[in-house]
Amino acid sequence: MDYLLGIDVGSTSMKALLFDLDGNLVSSGSYPTESVAQDPKFPNWQVYYPEHIWDGISDAIKQAVSQINQNDRIIAAAVTGLGADAVPLNGKGEPVYPFINWLCTRTNAQYERWMENVGLDKTFSITGWQPFVWSTVFRFQWLQENEPELYRQVEQWLIIEDYVNYKLTGKYSTDFTDASPTLLFDQSSLTWSDELLNLSGIEKDLLPTPQPCGRFIGEVTREAAERTGLPQGTPIFQGGHDYLVGTVAAGAISPGMFLDVTGTWELVITPTATPHWDAKVRELGLTVESHAAPGMYCIWAGGTAASMLEWYKDQMGEDAQIKAQDSRRNVWSILMEEASKSSPGANGVMFLPHFNGAASPILDPRSLGAFIGLNDTTKKADLIRAVIEGLDFAFLDMLKAVELGSGLKADTITAIGGGTRNEFWMQNKADVSGRPVATLKIEDATALGAAILAGVGVGVYRTLEEAVKRVIKPGKTFYPDLNLTQKYGDLFELYQDLYPALQNVNHKLYDRYRL
Repeated sequence: MDYLLGIDVGSTSMKALLFDLDGNLVSSGSYPTESVAQDPKFPNWQVYYPEHIWDGISDAIKQAVSQINQNDRIIAAAVTGLGADAVPLNGKGEPVYPFINWLCTRTNAQYERWMENVGLDKTFSITGWQPFVWSTVFRFQWLQENEPELYRQVEQWLIIEDYVNYKLTGKYSTDFTDASPTLLFDQSSLTWSDELLNLSGIEKDLLPTPQPCGRFIGEVTREAAERTGLPQGTPIFQGGHDYLVGTVAAGAISPGMFLDVTGTWELVITPTATPHWDAKVRELGLTVESHAAPGMYCIWAGGTAASMLEWYKDQMGEDAQIKAQDSRRNVWSILMEEASKSSPGANGVMFLPHFNGAASPILDPRSLGAFIGLNDTTKKADLIRAVIEGLDFAFLDMLKAVELGSGLKADTITAIGGGTRNEFWMQNKADVSGRPVATLKIEDATALGAAILAGVGVGVYRTLEEAVKRVIKPGKTFYPDLNLTQKYGDLFELYQDLYPALQNVNHKLYDRYRL
């Protein structure tokens, strides 16, 4: 049998998944991704160590490869990942500093200086991106300014998945989707922007030449073969940024489809044949960038999502975790049972999901999260339901922005990502938005998308369209309760009032405790 390998460097785990040519999962391996607090004085200074990433990926691949027969062939592979995080390498290809985690807040000063000196209009007109605190260029600048001796050793910067490609093949490479969030990529010319490089103080020679997703990078080296169990010479093709690679597995490769990627970070995406860089799109806080599907673009809005549910589980879900362990049940099923005990509207409790600032359509890195409406009758069930509803109000806010920016209407939402396994969340998303939410039988869409790109690259599929038609398998569709949709419509208006009402006090708290 012939198989395709999709490798996914995620924020919580690293995975290697083998698929047959019909998109069926054959074997898998995984390894936890460890984000480490680099300095006890700054608990938000989180990093990933390169050796941990490579060790984890190597182990995950070994696990997957060990489960197939000797006569089976792995004919191609591609890597996808969380993007944005970059590691500097010296002339020997050795890391000189860790990956700065995309949730790390150390680059606030660089972000604010960029907004003053470059500005939103220029950034958006060239890159299609809204600047975020975690934009990769600010990581470059932070190291340049704070570790100048180390910076002088740098001869190449690689995004996290590009680093894995380098370890597999010995080749430096990147793609359009990973170049985009650097804020140094010109979406019109599909190359690095000389103007933005000059303004940033970053040398072009330190960055690999961007190419489309699916392009050939190189072959697995002898050393990488020994570490991973992959046959030496296995061709490696360019994957890309995880959420855009995931759109490939979901079939969102042509205009008209609306996709919700629900994981640690949530994105609402719609493909477009041409870029939309007008003022309206920018004012809506949207991003326009190259798609993983060659020749296509996409418009998206995004914000953090499941990380806030993880926070709730870790900080308030001890009883649920104990119950899950004792009953051998999934902790999330227990937490969602608890949420269902609260009525729609969470008995007056509302949640502002701005734990890592406000993303689209507000774009305020100094906004903070909040529970509102607490009283002495509030129960845990109200709190967890309020978190779910707050995330779904944020989703609806993003969806409306993407509809306005694209000029398209979402009749149905296709959802992928780990969040789709949470049926309570998906049903509430349908109820809040008033749109059916259709899931797919894809456990790991990003890894499957990478495998599909590798398959097109190696020639087992003639086109992405052919591959998608062959591998996509519909899952469960969640239909809205329109009576609840009406109720949630009134609550959504209140939700939209939360940010402006709390903006001033949140900024003061942020400045006092987080800068």
